[in-house]
Amino acid sequence: MSFTYHRDVLPNGLRVVTVETPHLHTALLAVYVRTGSRHETAANNGVSHFLEHLFFRGSEGWPDTVKMNSAVEEVGGNLNGVTTRDHGYYYTPLHPAHLGVGLEILGDMLTRPKLTDMEVERNIILEEMLDEVDEKGRDIDIDNLSKRVLFPEHPLAFKIAGTRESVSRLTHEQIREHFARHYVTGNMVVTAAGRVKHDEVLALVERHFARLPQGPESIDLPPPPPPAGPHLHVVTHDEAQTEFRISFRTVPEHHDDWPALQLLRRFLDDGLSSRLPFEIVEKRGLAYSVHASLEAFHDAGIFEIEAACAPDRASLVVAEVFRVLGELSTTPVSEEELARAKRRHRMLLEFSQDSPGELAGWFGGTELFRRPESFGRRADLVDAASAAHVRDMARRYFARENLTVVAVGQRKGIKALEKVVNTAEGLPSSK
Repeated sequence: MSFTYHRDVLPNGLRVVTVETPHLHTALLAVYVRTGSRHETAANNGVSHFLEHLFFRGSEGWPDTVKMNSAVEEVGGNLNGVTTRDHGYYYTPLHPAHLGVGLEILGDMLTRPKLTDMEVERNIILEEMLDEVDEKGRDIDIDNLSKRVLFPEHPLAFKIAGTRESVSRLTHEQIREHFARHYVTGNMVVTAAGRVKHDEVLALVERHFARLPQGPESIDLPPPPPPAGPHLHVVTHDEAQTEFRISFRTVPEHHDDWPALQLLRRFLDDGLSSRLPFEIVEKRGLAYSVHASLEAFHDAGIFEIEAACAPDRASLVVAEVFRVLGELSTTPVSEEELARAKRRHRMLLEFSQDSPGELAGWFGGTELFRRPESFGRRADLVDAASAAHVRDMARRYFARENLTVVAVGQRKGIKALEKVVNTAEGLPSSK
């Protein structure tokens, strides 16, 4: 093993994950918190993302944000924050000799934020949100639209940044309430990965996160069953291309079916020789690119296929995707294709062990929701999947009743697209 993994729980309940990789020349610090748009209501939607912005406006110990950022940058770092639907994280790479600087600043900004300049940040966020809407203010972001259809009447459907209305109404009191509820010991994981030393990390975290109040982890409302498909949702928008996303609800990462889903993703999109790029781009020239991916929450998963093409070709691309998925649902892949996907999966897992960011996410990010398995264990689970089992999983999850398609583009070609989705020719049926 090229790294050593440590998991500690401080007396106050804060979890600390250290991944020692002495062969590397860099380090990365990351603090994960289990709060995102999933933990909001319609009234305060966007508060997690708003709070993320405000952390970078300074803290009690570092009220001058120029000095705060400069101190991190002088030791090779760069402060960053990200908010997602089910969690957020704050991180910086830095030189291994200066962990103390990074942990001092992250600790202070996340335990003693000043939470000032709220109106300035509100304007910045409202400006940022313009990327997701058209000139009429309608949402045209394919991810937002897709989640709204997949998780109706559930917080997973909320926009991460919130709506213009909810962000415009957010109060300082709502920000403080959200901070007090979620930024507590039981809801956070502090992670250090790279050329770091376990004992040093533990001592620094104990010192710089000592002010973090005790509290429980966030509670998640279980998602509803997926809506019965096939389902097509279209937003007309006058663009040169029609963008679409094909989605199938699946299972979370720790489910027994996940390894087979990972292989299916590789059969479909893992280089130009894989099935979707070859059949749609290289062979037929129907689109410039097509991508397949897996997204996982701790209690749900989504298999997504996304592409953009000329409006009159959207139905052709979607029909071809269905044909390819149908083949995987009826005919086991060859032993050669199966072995290639397994080799690629194991190799890329090995590559990730040279990245402090990948290691931090694997062990620290996963720790927010469950105990992470080892890289070797994940690779072994994938290696154990047979061609017949993978075919059966394709038949189960690529069923037409599990199909949702969201499209954004011109009216041209929509009727043809509707016909292709409604018939879902080539896809298996779960009935």
